[in-house]
Amino acid sequence: MKYTTRQKAILLLSDGTIFHGKSIGISGTTFGEVCFNTGMTGYQEIFTDPSYFGQLMVATNAHIGNYGVNEKEIESDSIKISGLVCKNFSFNYSREDASGSLEDYFIKQNLICISDVDTRALVSYIRDNGAMNAVICTDETPIEELKALLEKVPDMKGLELASKVSTAEPYFFGDENATYKISALDLGIKMNILRNLAKRDCYIKVFPFDSSYQDLAAFNPDGYFLSNGPGDPEPLSGAIQVAKEILENNNPLFGICLGHQVIGLANGISTYKMFNGHRGINHPVKNIITGKGEITSQNHGFAVNKEELENHPDLEITHLHLNDGTVAGMRMKNKNCFSVQYHPEASPGPHDASYLFDQFIENIKS
Repeated sequence: MKYTTRQKAILLLSDGTIFHGKSIGISGTTFGEVCFNTGMTGYQEIFTDPSYFGQLMVATNAHIGNYGVNEKEIESDSIKISGLVCKNFSFNYSREDASGSLEDYFIKQNLICISDVDTRALVSYIRDNGAMNAVICTDETPIEELKALLEKVPDMKGLELASKVSTAEPYFFGDENATYKISALDLGIKMNILRNLAKRDCYIKVFPFDSSYQDLAAFNPDGYFLSNGPGDPEPLSGAIQVAKEILENNNPLFGICLGHQVIGLANGISTYKMFNGHRGINHPVKNIITGKGEITSQNHGFAVNKEELENHPDLEITHLHLNDGTVAGMRMKNKNCFSVQYHPEASPGPHDASYLFDQFIENIKS
């Protein structure tokens, strides 16, 4: 193997802390909120998940890139993370059905990445000090200049990002002769959500984030879906209004992640930014209705207020996160509506919660 010298790089946190590493090869600087994912596999699905838009991803797995990339294993049309921080980056890959290397994938999409970072120390620091803005620099820009630029980066709290990842025009997914028609509001929808709905005999029309209830209703759907997505849910006044009107008309409604938070806000339940958030594919959740446990895929930095939810006359908690007791799912007592904070479509992750798509179809039938 040919030895190559790699450029030095740094990760600068907003509190002034610096972690040193090496550039994967793309020169420049990139900004975002630093967060970490504990998944041991599925890096391509993570990198292309629209919910990660505006974030610098720290991979806790020691090896990234060792199985290359596969064009079929994407959750959107491009990489959505702002940058990657990892320990060992594999320039070589070994996988029979890989379509290329992760390095070439990054170069093609101009993603800035820093490797050879002590990610255990970094994750420990984030866990103690909370998620914060940061910058990856691979072009030797002076520290003081980076600090000045970093001060101008907006905080994730109050930041509306769904508009950055939503489709510009409506589009269709699935078989037009399917039994059920679904109107989906795209706040940053993942491909595997659409695949799961289509697999259950649904024909989906996906609408831009700023569509009205009248837009969605014109498709004459059997049910409505509010998708996952990035950023703070509170600025999404249009989506919140859509949710209110869906509920006022008592239409079947299912929400995932950001969609779950929007449904909470539509019912007067506040949301808050978490200290670190949940990002990984091994998060334990308890289904309060059945008493069963689920291992789930999660990716969120905001959550709905548990105390307000418990005191709401028309809502009940259906799922709880077993690590910290936060709300992982809810349903309305007087409407055909339920939602979850995690990702039943997995990708990556376990399929313990895929039954929720079946539950949505059953709700439509009833």
